[in-house]
Amino acid sequence: MTTALVRALGDLAHRAVHPAGCGTRVCPPAVVLAERDDGTVVRSGSVVAKAHAAGTDTADLAARLRLAAGPGRADTLLAPLHGAHLTELHGRPVTLWPHGEPVDPGDPDAAPWEEAGALLARLHRTGTQGPLPAMRGPAKAALAVDRMRAARPGDPAVAPVLAAWRGLPGWARGEAPPPAGRGAYLCHGDLHLGQLVRHPAPHGPWLLIDVDDAGLGDPAWDLARPAAWYAAGLLPPDVWLRFLDAYRAGGGPAVPPDGDPWPALDVAARALTVQTAALAWAKSAAEGRAPDEVEQVMIDACARIASLPPELAAEHTS
Repeated sequence: MTTALVRALGDLAHRAVHPAGCGTRVCPPAVVLAERDDGTVVRSGSVVAKAHAAGTDTADLAARLRLAAGPGRADTLLAPLHGAHLTELHGRPVTLWPHGEPVDPGDPDAAPWEEAGALLARLHRTGTQGPLPAMRGPAKAALAVDRMRAARPGDPAVAPVLAAWRGLPGWARGEAPPPAGRGAYLCHGDLHLGQLVRHPAPHGPWLLIDVDDAGLGDPAWDLARPAAWYAAGLLPPDVWLRFLDAYRAGGGPAVPPDGDPWPALDVAARALTVQTAALAWAKSAAEGRAPDEVEQVMIDACARIASLPPELAAEHTS
C-alpha cells in the first residue's frame, strides 16, 4: 500500500523534474527505492526525494548537506539538489538528490571494490571547513544492540553478541571519543556497496551517497564492514586485498601504507560484526524466522570474538 509519505515524496520529486507540469506527455510513475523508518526514498525520473529519519537533528543534517555540496567534493560525494535546503513532509526532514546508477546486486563480480577504496581514501584525506558533527558509526552500532535487546528480551541466544559488545572499548560503543589522533578525519560513517552510484548515470564516475552518518571520526570505521566480512569468510581474500590496496594507493590514513593492517582495523571490525549480528537477530525476530545463512555467519563470528581470552581481548581493544 502506498503511504501518504511516499505519495508526497513522489509528488515533490516529480515537481522538481517537471516544474511546469507534464502537459500532454505521459509522465512515468514514481518508484519507491527504499521505505524504512531511517530513510524513505522515492525516485521520479532524474530526481530522488529522501525522507530522513524522524527525530533527525536538522542542524547536523544541514551541516552534512553543506559538506556534500561544498567545493572540492565533486569527485567524492554526490551533491544534493539545492545545496543544504531542507523541507519537511509528515514530520520528517526531506532532501532532493540527482539519481545515480547503483551497484548491480546481480553482478557481484563487477562490484566496484577498488573504486570504493579509492573514494574512501580521498574522503579521509579531505580537509573540512566549518563545524561538523561526529561520525555516527559507533552510535548506530549501539542502536543496533538496543534494537536486538528490545526484539529478543531475555533470549540466551543473543548472549555471545552481548559479550562481544561488552568486550569493545568505549569509543567503539559510542560512549567515548576515538583514540587520540584518530578522531579528526572526515568519515562516511556507513560504508557499503549500496552507498555508491554512478553519476551521471549510467557511465559517470562512482560517487559516495548518503551523508546521514558522515562527520569527524576514526577512518578505520569506514573500512570496518568489508574487514568484518573478510574476517568472517563472507568476502573473498582477493576482493578484500583489491579494496585494501586501492585504499592504500590513494594514501588512506586508516591503515599503515604497508604491512599488517589489522591492528588498526580490529576494534572497528569487531564493532561492525556485533552491529551486523545484532541487526540479524532483531530483523529475524520481527519477521518471525530464524537467522538466514549469512546472518548466522556473523552471529557465529561474535561467539568467536566473545570466546577470546581476556588478555587477548584487552590487547585487541586497547
